[in-house]
Amino acid sequence: MDDVVQEVFIVVHSKLDTLERPEALRSWIYGIARRTVSSYHRARRSRIPLGAQPGVERDAVSQEPTPLAQTETSAELQVLMSLLDELDDTKREVFALVEIEELSVPEAAELLGIPLNTAYSRLRAARQAFEAALARFSARNATRGHS
Repeated sequence: MDDVVQEVFIVVHSKLDTLERPEALRSWIYGIARRTVSSYHRARRSRIPLGAQPGVERDAVSQEPTPLAQTETSAELQVLMSLLDELDDTKREVFALVEIEELSVPEAAELLGIPLNTAYSRLRAARQAFEAALARFSARNATRGHS
């Protein structure tokens, strides 16, 4: 992860003079981060040998989980990720940008390169799908609690 973060900073620094609208800095940096992470994942998938588990280092120095690993394994985050996984990619992207990253809908639309009305439509559909998934999850847990 440190290498990816460093790569994002390198790209931001090298392309800062190409930023046309300073008020769009946040969405511009997010776009760089998104493309850098995507490239990293794409390259990593092509280097994983058959039978290896992604995300598991062969030469683990310490068995103690890092703070990031502890956060990633928390129950709340797992629930959130499972609910987000129920959304299709286009809806999840807009939903994450607006609801999690706290970008405005126009910023998200610009970042994703989609028309503003499409972004609003996808966000509305994503919110409905997320609420439905949350209701199903809550109902399942309520049933388990009473069994």
